[in-house]
Amino acid sequence: MLHILFARRYRRFCSFILIPLVIFMILVLTFLPDRLDILDPAHKNSPKAESLNSDVFESQIDDSHIELETRTQVPIFREDSRLGNFEPPKSLRKSRVHRPGDYGKKISLDELDVDPNEVSAKKNEYGMNMVASDHIPMDRIIPDIRHEECRHWDYPERLPSASVVIVFHNEGLTTLMRTVHSVLIRSPRRFLREVLLVDDFSDKENLHAQLDDYIMDHFGAFKMSWKPDLNDRASISGETLADRSGKVRVIRNKQRLGLIGSRAHGAKEALGEVVVFLDAHCEVNINWLVPLLAPIAANNRTMTVPIIDGIDSNTFEYRPVYQRDKHFIGIWEWGMLYKEQSLNLEEHLRNHRFSEPYESPTHAGGLLAISRHFFFELGGYDDGLLVWGGENFELSFKVWQCGGRLLWVPCSRVGHIYRPFMPYGFGKLAQKRKGPLVLINYKRVIEVWFDPDYKQYFYTREPMAQFYDAGDISKQLQMKERLQCKSFDWFIQNHAKSIFIDFPRLPPNIGWGELRSLAHKSLCLDSPSAHPPSVIMLSGCHGSGGNQLFRLNEKGQLGLGERCVDADNNNVFLTYCKLGTVDGPWRYNQETQQMLNKDQCLSYHDSQLLLAECSDDDRNQKWYWHQVKPKRH
Repeated sequence: MLHILFARRYRRFCSFILIPLVIFMILVLTFLPDRLDILDPAHKNSPKAESLNSDVFESQIDDSHIELETRTQVPIFREDSRLGNFEPPKSLRKSRVHRPGDYGKKISLDELDVDPNEVSAKKNEYGMNMVASDHIPMDRIIPDIRHEECRHWDYPERLPSASVVIVFHNEGLTTLMRTVHSVLIRSPRRFLREVLLVDDFSDKENLHAQLDDYIMDHFGAFKMSWKPDLNDRASISGETLADRSGKVRVIRNKQRLGLIGSRAHGAKEALGEVVVFLDAHCEVNINWLVPLLAPIAANNRTMTVPIIDGIDSNTFEYRPVYQRDKHFIGIWEWGMLYKEQSLNLEEHLRNHRFSEPYESPTHAGGLLAISRHFFFELGGYDDGLLVWGGENFELSFKVWQCGGRLLWVPCSRVGHIYRPFMPYGFGKLAQKRKGPLVLINYKRVIEVWFDPDYKQYFYTREPMAQFYDAGDISKQLQMKERLQCKSFDWFIQNHAKSIFIDFPRLPPNIGWGELRSLAHKSLCLDSPSAHPPSVIMLSGCHGSGGNQLFRLNEKGQLGLGERCVDADNNNVFLTYCKLGTVDGPWRYNQETQQMLNKDQCLSYHDSQLLLAECSDDDRNQKWYWHQVKPKRH
């Protein structure tokens, strides 16, 4: 009897105690790997990170707070003011610890014991204040400057996986690693397949073994939720860092490829369904990734672009670039310099919330997300574009003209350091083209994607471009034909018509080149600077164009690059061209060889250019155009 009673009690014990306990342990073991990055004691001594187990993660995104019952297929705005399903809890947004640079505040080196000479040397070496960067935690808190609506969107839980591709060449180690830390901290692990660093043949010692060691020490605990296929695309060329269990890996170019070539290399190696390109000196903001992925999940022929915030290259202050109550779109002027234009917000808000993604003709180029399959269907980046420049236009034009769309995403914010100068050259890549690389890249883009009527605007604005060889574009033209891409005029009329508001069609030039003095034939109009209000003077003609390459159009606009030339009673000077206009006060008299501004003539007296009363006999008022061509080396 006793043994029967014991057996019954044992069965009850198993039913009510042991079975739930076993289920609980299974659940713990299932979800534990997702939290190993916080439990890993190796992170406790992370330099400047303080570390990956502290409470300073104001925006750590994990799966624990996501409402699993939500099954939205498209983004839905929560009218009840509750936080969206991928928003971090408010408890994770603030820290009890205040460290240098937290909350995006500027660094004051006056408060630090640093050598001013070292600061200056590092600025020259990196194009930014690396001494300040080295004092900022890798996981610093940055301000959430999104529009309030962004906190109340529910996004689909089934989104494509993303490979974040970051190209670097001789980048500062702490700015590079802060970029990586921010991506890992502020991205849902279920969607972040990897962070792929592409080393474009760096020669700085700390970007080799030291970088590898740092990644192994700090990011090895970020586990992948998939098992590697040894036959997949991984690292066909270059080296791979660590094994596939890490979120971060490095591939190294065996020669310098430039930004464009290195991004193409990274996209080929990427394992995610979506490729997200970031520059090597960024900090992503709260919940940045999901809003980029959601439009691609809805339509995989979509390219999405985050809103870029500014990080000061000297103080590392994080601040918005754009006005909070406005949206902007990417356009260009006819010399192919990237510009932006205010979006017609009244029209946008008729059918959309302020925080919803919106169409843009183009983008700045550095930061974007695109389906890997769609990217390569479009041919990836044109491999004839060297180093950097023009790739933003090339990708934008073919996305639009070949059946895709480009969206700017207000709820995705990424901080970016704008360097005042490029701290390194192009190396041997510069020898692959006879002429200025960026201008030749622009020519290559317009020869593939512009209609003939639009090409003339580029050559009017950049007349010397006609003499440069853009290389073989047959492959790009064949791809354009194969995909049955639409005309450039179709793109303009349907998606970029507003460009003419700021940059109208250019009238033809009646003269361009060096404007030489008839009295002093070795002297040309010259601008010491390309920036207004630079005073125009006469200097020795050098035949290289540049700041001596002027042009005069049929409507009287005298221009130098993207600037205009104006004059008063004392000086002739550069000024900003008035948006939306192509006319000006200048006229060239072919018979008298005088350059007139209204009823006065351009004169050279006492080593100064000025406007004076016209005199047909004064040789110092006579000028002639001398066309220049690229010098043959």
